[in-house]
Amino acid sequence: MSETNTTESIVSSVAKNTNNNQKDHTMTKAKITDPKYRTAFILVTTLFFMWGLSYGLVDVLNKHFQETLHVTKAQSGLIQAAYFGAYFVIALPAGLFMEKKGYKAGIIMGLLLYAVGALLFVPAANANSFYFFLVALFVLALGLGCLETAANPYSAALGDPNTAETRLNLSQSFNGLGQFVGPLIGGLLFFEGGEKAAQAVSDAGGGQTAVMVTYVVIAIVVLCLMCFIAKTPLPDLRSNEAQLDAQESTTGKNSIWAHKEFVFGVFTQFVYVAAQVGVGAFFINLTVECWPEATSQKGAYLLSIAMLCLMIGRFASTGIMTKVAPAKLLTIYGVICVILSALAAAAIDYVSVIAVVGIFFFISIMFPTIFAMGVKNLGSKTKLGSSFMIMAIVGGAIMPFFMGKVADSSHISTSYILPLFCFVVVVIYGATYHKLHKTH
Repeated sequence: MSETNTTESIVSSVAKNTNNNQKDHTMTKAKITDPKYRTAFILVTTLFFMWGLSYGLVDVLNKHFQETLHVTKAQSGLIQAAYFGAYFVIALPAGLFMEKKGYKAGIIMGLLLYAVGALLFVPAANANSFYFFLVALFVLALGLGCLETAANPYSAALGDPNTAETRLNLSQSFNGLGQFVGPLIGGLLFFEGGEKAAQAVSDAGGGQTAVMVTYVVIAIVVLCLMCFIAKTPLPDLRSNEAQLDAQESTTGKNSIWAHKEFVFGVFTQFVYVAAQVGVGAFFINLTVECWPEATSQKGAYLLSIAMLCLMIGRFASTGIMTKVAPAKLLTIYGVICVILSALAAAAIDYVSVIAVVGIFFFISIMFPTIFAMGVKNLGSKTKLGSSFMIMAIVGGAIMPFFMGKVADSSHISTSYILPLFCFVVVVIYGATYHKLHKTH
């Protein structure tokens, strides 16, 4: 009798678990197809375009300030230092803020800081001061740091966890679109008339009107977007995160630092962003030196083509990722970037520039894939994990200065040896990811 009862109990338990699993699957599917989820995903993806546009302009400002404010390559690297240093400063406070207030509050705060920083370009342009521009960029980037801390994990979480990398890569594809448009705008407006005209307005104490007007327009667009998002209801994902926490408690991974795939992911993100920013920061300089008779304006247009490759790479690779595991694709792309970096460092006319354009195609998936792979299993600690991932962007603040130092003392192409070593780390992370994830 007892054996019969035990058997019935086991059957009942299995049936209950099966029903619960089916129920969870049905609920997940319902949430993914919920119009609120689609609306939230579209709005969040718009944010990716906006900070991509800002980043696309930064590399053009690097060369523009060299010409109009007479700063050295190493000094111009301070632009990236201010920009990406702000990410390091704001990421953890933004994560803690969102722990209490949610993703939407973090997005609104980020947009507000973005607009304030863009408006600070007005007094910076009037003063024609390089260091005032650095302050404006720092405040603007504080806002972008908030947006990235919120939008990256939010986009990844708006659906099935198994497709988080694919979803985040899709959002990041529009970031690539923004990075493509940025250099086009900068090349058209900031270098109008070529280097001689830029030198003339610089000697006259001006040359920043186009920069000022561009950022005022950006501020207006950002403020309008902020008001629209403030009035739009967005899904609260805290219940989903609590569900993941319950699952993780059975694996012994209650601490965020017990996730080795996250810890190594943060380090990999640090060196990857260092490589990406360094590769882009001196692209125009590399074009002028390694593409016969090229001007800074032509370099800006070629940078826009490189960003177009990044955008195409994200859209194309998002499709490839449905067939090839994200970690494997990350490894393959990393190996290719190591080879292309070596070609860039070889200082071969035309070839070095084309190689760097190629790098942008293959780095397309790296940031969102490393991000999603690192935080996808963190549950309610996702916001905290996201903060550390965004803090890792500080790598972009460091690399341009050192590349600039190398470039000032030798050839600009020589500095591309530094990103090469960063891509080696990306290869190692992709190749060992599954082993890290399974290790308790």
